[in-house]
Amino acid sequence: MSRLDTKKVLVEDLNKIAQEAFSVIAVDYRGTNVPGLTQLRKEAKSQSVQLKVIKNTLAKRALENTKFDSLNEILTGPTLLAFSMNDLQSAAKLVKDFAAEEESFEVKGLSIGEGFLEPNELKALASLPTKEEAISMLLGLMQAPLNKLAGTLNEVPSQLVRTVNAVSQTKS
Repeated sequence: MSRLDTKKVLVEDLNKIAQEAFSVIAVDYRGTNVPGLTQLRKEAKSQSVQLKVIKNTLAKRALENTKFDSLNEILTGPTLLAFSMNDLQSAAKLVKDFAAEEESFEVKGLSIGEGFLEPNELKALASLPTKEEAISMLLGLMQAPLNKLAGTLNEVPSQLVRTVNAVSQTKS
């Protein structure tokens, strides 16, 4: 396989990942040690986050005509791309936690599709609830009024019983 064919395969693979991903974070990993990156890759695999290190020119070609083409401007220097495959925030949480441990791990920018977000938006994205958490929060909000109604309706017969009981005790 020629070098050109290898590059085409790399671009196609990255383009496919970008098409399926919900969000992507570009990180400058310069100065990060190999054991740290190895640990990051293990954590990423368990959280359905794809980490890719690829030449910037190839990454720009792969991200062309995708929802993440706004990142092309920041693809300079050593860049690691973290693609979140299951939800918006899993890559953001992973990168935020790792950046807290590794000072040299610097976020260049991120995108949740159709636009570029500044690095300071990472914390907001990482704090979003997962789909399951959001559903449980919504169900909790929907259940609260029903619980209050049930408690109120249950209180009427209880109060009647207490009143009858008090009246019977005063007569005896």
